[in-house]
Amino acid sequence: MLMLKNTPFFIIAMCAVVLASNFLVQFPVQAQIGGINLADILTWGAFTYPLAFLVTDLTNRRFGKSQARIVVFSGFIIAVALSIWLATPRIAIASGCAFLFAQMLDVSIFDRLRASAWWKAPFISTLLGSILDTVLFFGIAFAPMFGFLDFGGQDGSLGFAVPFLGIGAEAPLWMSLAVGDFTVKILVGLAMLFPYRLVIKTPAVI
Repeated sequence: MLMLKNTPFFIIAMCAVVLASNFLVQFPVQAQIGGINLADILTWGAFTYPLAFLVTDLTNRRFGKSQARIVVFSGFIIAVALSIWLATPRIAIASGCAFLFAQMLDVSIFDRLRASAWWKAPFISTLLGSILDTVLFFGIAFAPMFGFLDFGGQDGSLGFAVPFLGIGAEAPLWMSLAVGDFTVKILVGLAMLFPYRLVIKTPAVI
């Protein structure tokens, strides 16, 4: 009964995270640190998306991999469907593919490591899931080779050259955004270990 009662909470949380991230990824961070223009390497979506791994890992920890997969599939279906109204079809497609494969990888790795030290399963699964998610999302959403997914609308590709990470040799903007995004995902993922630890030690919370 506890499983049935609480799973909808995780589904709603997952949908909220993906919807927010799909919308915010369209907006670069307009700021500078030293000589680095953050708009060349970072979007606001990088700060919200890692919460999806937290939701998946908490579900997996409390209810097991089967329920975690239900949350992932439910979040995927609902969030991607609604994302069409908040983002372009191309971003919705990229987000859906990246989300589904990365979260399923997270579920599998977490389950294999659940008997290890408390931090290993969430950290390693988030790390590997974030790598896959970043490659799939930024490649599909912004690489010129996937421009056909704009379906004749405005080309959303970000293939024009900028200094890599704002300071290096020139490279396509989407690559700088991908690396900057991944860096923030890992930093946020590390920060999410604290609420993860707090929640698993206080069962009454969920």
